[in-house]
Amino acid sequence: MKTNLAVAAALATIMTSGVIDIAEAADKQKKEKCYGVSAAGQNDCANLAGTHSCAGQASTDNDIGEWRLVPGGTCKELGGFDRKEAKEMFKAMQAKKNS
Repeated sequence: MKTNLAVAAALATIMTSGVIDIAEAADKQKKEKCYGVSAAGQNDCANLAGTHSCAGQASTDNDIGEWRLVPGGTCKELGGFDRKEAKEMFKAMQAKKNS
């Protein structure tokens, strides 16, 4: 009886270790900031306009100034932009708005 319990405990430990290793690997996966893909209220932090500095404060969907972290290499697939592209587009939109 004690042997069965010890074997079961050892097996459970081994199985749990594998699950934890997979979860840790997923957490360590490279992420990138992707601009223009956040739904309203789903941004990750400050925007390019400087009108807020917290997550969850985007007021419109797909605002070019708002970003969220996505798995590395997926931003373009989602229709988003890197920081440099987003900044250029944001500046162009502001210039057009002010003229």
